[in-house]
This record gives sequence, C-alpha cells and structure tokens, in this order.
Amino acid sequence: MDLLRDVYARFRVLIHEIAKFGIVGTLAFFITIGGANGLRSGAGLGPLTSVTIATIVATVFAFLGNKLWAFRHRKGSHLGRESVLFFAFNGIGLLISLAVVAAARYGLGLKDTFSYNVANIIGIGLATMFRLYTYRRWVFLMDDSGALTAEQLEPETSGTP
Repeated sequence: MDLLRDVYARFRVLIHEIAKFGIVGTLAFFITIGGANGLRSGAGLGPLTSVTIATIVATVFAFLGNKLWAFRHRKGSHLGRESVLFFAFNGIGLLISLAVVAAARYGLGLKDTFSYNVANIIGIGLATMFRLYTYRRWVFLMDDSGALTAEQLEPETSGTP
C-alpha cells in the first residue's frame, strides 16, 4: 500500500491534470464526432469541412474547460499568450485530424460512414496526444513563485527513513 501512496504522491499533479484533461477532451470528442456527423449527414457538407467546423466548436469548448478547470492551478502565463498558443496548437491538431480523414477518404478511397468515423477517431486520438504535450509544455505554464515545486512531482516524505 505504501508503494501506491508513494506513486500517487509522486505523480499527483500529473494524474489530476490528465484526468481533468481527459474529461474535457471526452466531452470535446463527442462535440467533434456528433458535430462532424451532423454536418456531413444532416447538412450535406463535405468530410473535411464537417470535421473543421466541428473541431472549431470543440476547440472553443476545450479552451474554456482546460483554462478554467483542468489547468486552473497553472497561473504562470497571461490569457493572451495562452489563447494564441492554445489555438495555434489546436490548429496543428486539426491538421493532424484532417490528414487522417483525407488519407482515408482520398488516399484509400473509403467513402462509407464507418470508415469516416474510424479515420476521424484515429485523427482525434493522435491530435489529443499532441495537444496534451503542448498544453503542459508551452501553453498552461506554472508561475515562477514556487508553484513549480508541486509540478516537480517529488514524493512526500514523512521524515522517517
């Protein structure tokens, strides 16, 4: 049990950030998939246009969720800087998703809804890994006033050997 407690203490901040990022991301995922399918099937838009519009809506939702909840404790940057970087990295994430959907649709010639959704989900997964790394590394920074010590994820010590 001490091993689990030590592992949790060591990675507490990381565990909480990933869990919250995952919840926000799951909701954004449903916005993206639902929106893309609704725009493609219901509105008759093309596959890349549908993914782009749905991803933009999900990105705005994700920015608010990540800024105000998942990374709320990271106060080391200004809103303007965070916003620019967040949306720039999400633009790159969108390009990752679009590349996978375009490769399936135009490269492999897969035109059915199932293939479209599989490609979209794979693209979202790859883009999500990219986003988590960039948010933690460049967007939502810790301030320099000592809050960084919580981010170092060192184990708690009880004073006994």
